[in-house]
Amino acid sequence: MACRAAIAGLPDSVAGTAMGHISLEEWQSLEPLLDAALDLDRSDRAAWLDAACAGNPPLRQRVDELLRACDASERLLLTPAESFAPLFRVPEVLGDRYRIIRELGHGGMATVYLADDPKHRRQVAVKVLDVGISATMGDSRFRQEIEHAAQLQHPHILPLFDSGESDGLRYYVMPFVEGESLRDRLLREKQLPVEDAVRIAGEVADALDFAHRHGVVHRDIKPENILLHDGRSIVADFGIALAVRAAASGPRASAPDLVLGTPRYMSPEQAAGASEVSATSDLYSLGVVLYEMLAGVLPPVTSRDATSVEDAESIPLVTRRRKSVPPHVAAVIARATELLPADRFRSGREFAAALVNPAFRHGVDGGATPRRWSVRTGMLAAALPLAAVVAAVSFLRTPPARGVVRADVTPRTGQAMLPGLSGVEIDIARDGSRFVYVGESPSGGTMLWQRALDELEATPIPGSDNALAPALSPDGERVAFTAGPTIRTLPLRGGTPQTVAPKGGMPTWGDDGTLYFARDGIIHRLKPGGEPAEPFTAPTDGFQVFPQALPGGRGLVVTVSHGTPDLARIAVVGPGGGAVREIVSGIMARYASPGHLLYATAGGALMAVPFDVKKLAVSGQARPILDEVKVKIGLASQFAVAETGALLYQLQASQQKELVWVSRAGGMEQFDPEWTGDFSAPSLSPDGRQLAVTMRRGRASSVWIKPLDQRPPARLALDGALNAVPAWTPDGRSLSVSSDREGRNNGWIVRTHRADGAAPATRNAHAEIAGTDPKWSPDGRWLLFRRGFIRDADIFALRIGSTPDADTTPLPLLATPAGERNAAVSPDGRWLAYTSDETGPDEVYVRPFPNTNDAKWVVSTSGGTEPLWAHSGRELFYRNGRRQMVAVQVTTNPTFSVGGTQVLFTESGLASSIFNPQYAVAPGDQRFLMIRQSRGDVAGALVLVLHVFEQVGVAARR
Repeated sequence: MACRAAIAGLPDSVAGTAMGHISLEEWQSLEPLLDAALDLDRSDRAAWLDAACAGNPPLRQRVDELLRACDASERLLLTPAESFAPLFRVPEVLGDRYRIIRELGHGGMATVYLADDPKHRRQVAVKVLDVGISATMGDSRFRQEIEHAAQLQHPHILPLFDSGESDGLRYYVMPFVEGESLRDRLLREKQLPVEDAVRIAGEVADALDFAHRHGVVHRDIKPENILLHDGRSIVADFGIALAVRAAASGPRASAPDLVLGTPRYMSPEQAAGASEVSATSDLYSLGVVLYEMLAGVLPPVTSRDATSVEDAESIPLVTRRRKSVPPHVAAVIARATELLPADRFRSGREFAAALVNPAFRHGVDGGATPRRWSVRTGMLAAALPLAAVVAAVSFLRTPPARGVVRADVTPRTGQAMLPGLSGVEIDIARDGSRFVYVGESPSGGTMLWQRALDELEATPIPGSDNALAPALSPDGERVAFTAGPTIRTLPLRGGTPQTVAPKGGMPTWGDDGTLYFARDGIIHRLKPGGEPAEPFTAPTDGFQVFPQALPGGRGLVVTVSHGTPDLARIAVVGPGGGAVREIVSGIMARYASPGHLLYATAGGALMAVPFDVKKLAVSGQARPILDEVKVKIGLASQFAVAETGALLYQLQASQQKELVWVSRAGGMEQFDPEWTGDFSAPSLSPDGRQLAVTMRRGRASSVWIKPLDQRPPARLALDGALNAVPAWTPDGRSLSVSSDREGRNNGWIVRTHRADGAAPATRNAHAEIAGTDPKWSPDGRWLLFRRGFIRDADIFALRIGSTPDADTTPLPLLATPAGERNAAVSPDGRWLAYTSDETGPDEVYVRPFPNTNDAKWVVSTSGGTEPLWAHSGRELFYRNGRRQMVAVQVTTNPTFSVGGTQVLFTESGLASSIFNPQYAVAPGDQRFLMIRQSRGDVAGALVLVLHVFEQVGVAARR
């Protein structure tokens, strides 16, 4: 056949791009169909192929691909041979930057390769544009459009990592997604369950809505471009769309050569060759994809052969193929695939909202009488982000058989949760109608935001400045929270907060309005009516944290902390308080009616265990229901559950980080491009020649030492699963490390190890003394450390040595009702910098050392954390509440005084912590070693699970 011969005569890489890999056996089955179709007029091909390939969608798709390849063959053959030369030199052009492993696939627009990215130690997908496309655009336009594509950062859009051009070859780099495409799943299953099809369509609509609002139309929505990964849909190839847009507007563009799209998914106007298509064209394609997911075949009538909108025919109802499709879902397809763009959905948001509206109709015959759609359901469908509305109606409708669904409700930019916080940040109302979370205030500190499910946006709660640990009241009208050392309450509409306890943390409400909170290692109770708070539980071996009141006033569940996440235990106490009884290992339990406790593990799994609330006892086996809940330092687990079965939780964020040098002006330079990981608490040796840093891997953490002369890093050989926060001794020969080696009775202890591993560790505290975050005085005589977590944190010290004044018991340097952390002794050994929340937000203070009660100076006034002294002793560095690095001029002799303040730079993507500095000051005080989230990684999303009790039931039946 002429078409076959023509393409076969091209170089393999180009012919493969046009035709794909076809075995001899496959070709023998395809050739008769292809020849017959080519003998027909274009207008007659579709109907003939519908009949010839009936019941075999993959065969039909393959013939369509070959027909398109044959149509392109003449154009390909007329292209000068030298234009293809770059394709043979892909490995050479990419050089050492990306090392080609194998080809993943190809089409008429580009070839995709699996490659190794040695710089970031990851595999990536490199898409090389067709030389014809590349030739039509200039370098500046290509860069401009790829930069535009890189701005599309969305959970359901495949991001761009990199792009480049060399010798006429243009490429861009994306993540390599393990999983499959929607096409792969359709080939395997043919028809998808309705709930899966609706979820996928909703997530794609979410991505399209985001892209359309940023001025990007995809132009090629089809199952091949929808990737399925870890239960999430990801739309690929937005980069191609932008590249074609650039080419189409270039001076050498030729419209027929630059039509992007797959005919059987094209809208009528796109198929007719319109030079510009709108967002509704993508929604038409998505409607076709939804039809195919439900019916198992493409619609029998599509726009692929239409030469004008008038020639196109409407798609028949999907219910003719599958009667179980709900009428409103069929109506969504009908409207999305209207012939005229003006008759379709105006946005992806409208598309997804209609998917969850059982009353939605669009020219669909009645059939069964639809269920009544309540006002609340309608308001919810209009308000939730698109991935959430896909599932929301299942949560509110009346049928007893409901599937468990998850929806992304991550706050939008400008309303986002703050990174780097260490406490509980979210709560959900008992009726599931709203949730609250900790976000950023206009001043740069924290404040509470609320999001009702019948509203489009989150709104700040006035009066909640410096808030953490929100807890909604039983009636959903008020919120309790911590602000500094205090417990406060506030109406959700805002107002003046009321301080109800001068010290405490982690508040929770009982049914009768009683507040319970953690203080001094036990739980306290504050009854309504203004009575003083009173102790409610008896002391235990560990700290009691994260209380929750059980329904009906039957007591509390609490977490007992024994120093490390693996050792935490869930415990109960009866309605009268007193003795605390441990019942199961875990973190931060929440009662889920009817009859279960949900709690987290150190590894981020969310567990469900049957629980008899009357006997306060576990009544069955614990089973995992989620495996990705964020568990923070200090044991805070980011999840909350409503009585309705709505579960709100935050995903564990990506932990891939890199070390960077940051100048005083904010300029960044990679410390070691080949070394990435979940770094924290970097510490430079006194001579600046070695780095010690914590690296977490899964549930374990270890200390690594890296010489700055480019020698490879080495792990410090330590006992125990958790070793963290290294601090160099003043002679630079040893490191003090926080360790969990002693087990549950001792929690964190501080040990000192030779950096070269030449001698065993020495102990710096008795067995009963907990300690973490070590810091040394410059003369080596004092070892400082922290006890407690946040509100109960205090700073202790030990005098080290064999002299008569050496200590056998730690001395409390700062042990006030506030939380004190981040101790740092000045280079001359006379002054102690630290942070305290005594006025609400963390601020930086300085006191004399070691006689800390003699005086106190306030250094920061708009929030301050992580103070470190300059090596010169003339400056004090810290981070303020606006995420800025600040340098303060100080005088330390004969007394201490604070001088001018200079903001050095505003941070973006740099790690921070309220517990210990996440940076180190280099000798000379001109740059800092800091930790940056690697490009391409995203923070943990906020997820809403509807009717989680069904999931608990499924887990119980496994």
